[in-house]
Amino acid sequence: MKTYLVTGGAGFIGSNFIKYMLKKYEDIKIINVDQLTYAGNLENLKDIEKNPQYNFVKANICDQRTFENIFKENVIDYIVNFAAESHVDRSIHHPHIFVQTNILGTINLLNCAKNAWETKNGFLEGKRFLQISTDEVYGSLGNTGYFIESTPLDPHSPYASSKASADLMVKAYYDTYKMPITITRCSNNYGPFQFPEKLIPLIIHNTLNKKRLPIYGDGLNVRDWIYVEDHCKAIDLVIKKGKLGHVYNIGSHNEKTNIDVVKTIIQYIHKKVDPSVSEELIQYVKDRKGHDRRYAIDPSKINDQLGWYPETNFKVGIQKTIQWYLDNTTWLEHMSSGAYQDYYKKIYGNLGGQDE
Repeated sequence: MKTYLVTGGAGFIGSNFIKYMLKKYEDIKIINVDQLTYAGNLENLKDIEKNPQYNFVKANICDQRTFENIFKENVIDYIVNFAAESHVDRSIHHPHIFVQTNILGTINLLNCAKNAWETKNGFLEGKRFLQISTDEVYGSLGNTGYFIESTPLDPHSPYASSKASADLMVKAYYDTYKMPITITRCSNNYGPFQFPEKLIPLIIHNTLNKKRLPIYGDGLNVRDWIYVEDHCKAIDLVIKKGKLGHVYNIGSHNEKTNIDVVKTIIQYIHKKVDPSVSEELIQYVKDRKGHDRRYAIDPSKINDQLGWYPETNFKVGIQKTIQWYLDNTTWLEHMSSGAYQDYYKKIYGNLGGQDE
């Protein structure tokens, strides 16, 4: 039985990954370590919390003692590091938090794994440290072209810079110590259980409640959208078959402008839920500082080397996603209230934008 140590597993992508893996494999064990900050939610994992193959530990990724104990008490085969502060606007206001979690936390995890896995003759066979990164480390594209694995890193926000820094540290552990690492950089995820600070769940929530739909700038910023389960399948493949020391870009060639995504959601809710909902809810707001214009990934490497291809096109995926939130309005309302609303108002004031 292989044991996976998953950090940040109560978040959006992490929780989807854990559930995907437990559904696919009967011979694995997953230890989920999450601090449960505002975006981490154990409700995401309620249906598997009693699964004997699953164990939850509440801890900060910077907590060295907790991770040392986990390695002492368990034979960890794979580490999947999802733990990260990821809200770009929050990074602009509080960059030091992103340095602590995304950089120092990753170094702490690397050191604990290195101490547990390293022998006099190198590293134990079959181990793997997978760093979950983002296409934002590459910076911004013009109207044409794609990010490839060799594209120079050119991050523009404190968030992207912290992720790029963490990636470089992970690579350094491979170059210096020959630690068994891989890095994945994925485009924008969407799907069930995404925290409503992000564009798609925020717009769904606001549309259902007929609140303003804040759109940064002219709304023409382009993102490559990937359905979260497709991302989880790619991660599984990289863990099993990815070449050590390599980076794999994960994207689906589903480029959409922000305003097109918003209008798609409005049209679906207008047709399926409330015919009074219209584009009059859209409200353009002052653009974010350093807002990257376009992201787009070329996934040829993971296509060719590992045989991974996205299975969900955007038209199907966005309908599945909207319907999931419509079927889980209690979850959506809970995550859109209380502490989150206080945070949202603190950051944006009375008129804010959205994070893709």
